[in-house]
Amino acid sequence: MSEKPLILTVDTNNRNLELLNQFLGKEGYQTISANNLEELDKILNQSLKIQLVLLDLTGFSSSIWERCEQLKHQQIPFLVISPRQNAVIQQASLAHGARSMLIKPLAIRQFLGLIKSFLED
Repeated sequence: MSEKPLILTVDTNNRNLELLNQFLGKEGYQTISANNLEELDKILNQSLKIQLVLLDLTGFSSSIWERCEQLKHQQIPFLVISPRQNAVIQQASLAHGARSMLIKPLAIRQFLGLIKSFLED
């Protein structure tokens, strides 16, 4: 029996984290979450087999880019979620290692398809 993939969700909004984690849990994924940089650092320093990170940029300072570099260095794939389409944010996300950027509100079918494709790679 295979283990459920572990997805790290990162968002400063606890309600959004809760909803995202519930949604992913119903789809068969294990989740762990961080709502600030300290929690994110703590999780990244553990020996967890994180297979994908969903990172909502809303509410984070520019220090989030250092964590993106850390994810890239640790070879953990991540998707950036942004509240709006912005070429500068998209370029920065990709430059710091994001595999893709999603714009809110998320289109559920597209969102699930991306998650599934990243986890199958």
